Amino acid sequence: MSQHNYDPILQEIIEITGKDPAKCYQCGKCSAGCPIRDYEDVPPNRVIRYIQLGMYDKALSSSTIWMCAGCLTCSSRCPNDFEPAKLMDALRQIAIKKNIQPADKKVQKFHRAFLDQIKANGRSYELGLVAEYKLLTGALMQDVDVAPTMFLKGKIGILPNRIKNKDKVRKIFKNFEEEGK
Repeated sequence: MSQHNYDPILQEIIEITGKDPAKCYQCGKCSAGCPIRDYEDVPPNRVIRYIQLGMYDKALSSSTIWMCAGCLTCSSRCPNDFEPAKLMDALRQIAIKKNIQPADKKVQKFHRAFLDQIKANGRSYELGLVAEYKLLTGALMQDVDVAPTMFLKGKIGILPNRIKNKDKVRKIFKNFEEEGK
């Protein structure tokens, strides 16, 4: 770890991720391989650059940190073992703690709905995710025309899949919530 930076946000990032953002030398492989790059406001390597330059507000309010799917493509492509996916997760945690909202409020609402489904079901439950997201955003009728096709093709199930040890997933959430207090 680099000892040259004493900024509290940078130190929190390093503490959460175990990685120093100064390690990234901006090759751009994370952004080139990101499967959701077309939907982000800035590429992942630019978010990292914002952190390197101390532009924390820009990084923390970026929709990119909320759009990150956590697929780890960026981390697997990184030639310097930086793990950008860990950084995106850390930035979401910090943004929530600091109550920093992304420019597109729907992005954070989707993130909240997704986590609620994981907490309740132990994994993603698409119908529950869509229903909660629609309630949170008020866009109840948006995309309603595609629902029958999604059901018929088996893309969305009516009931959530059962998983073993769902209580262990809930315990992870409980531990995290207690840690944040």
